Amino acid sequence: MGPILTGGARRASWLLQVGVAAILAQTLFFKFTAAPESVYIFSTLGLEPWGRIGSGVAELVAVVLLLVPATAALGALLALGVIAGALGAHLTRLGIEVQGDGGLLFALAVAVFAASLAILWLRRGDLARLASRLRRA
Repeated sequence: MGPILTGGARRASWLLQVGVAAILAQTLFFKFTAAPESVYIFSTLGLEPWGRIGSGVAELVAVVLLLVPATAALGALLALGVIAGALGAHLTRLGIEVQGDGGLLFALAVAVFAASLAILWLRRGDLARLASRLRRA
């Protein structure tokens, strides 16, 4: 069914989970307060305001799921989906650098993507157990 996290893998996953949650959480203020940079990004994408608010809600849910051990794998999966959209937007419409940020938002998105993949790999057993439970339900 997949490995159960022990020792170093559990610590590594926890550090990654907290890191991803911290990065996602710090963007929530900007999305929910309609900060000019967030409004610019979502206006450029033609998704203002609903894309900004919707992605903020999805990121908030991902943060909560990541910080609860039983749901961390689901949080990583949601974070991966949200950030894949952000990376796609950077690569197709926004560019690597947004409003003179030196590529910081893009770099943070890459970090969240890589860390979320690592969490999913470390917690692949959790996903397998969840899928098994869902098949029985």
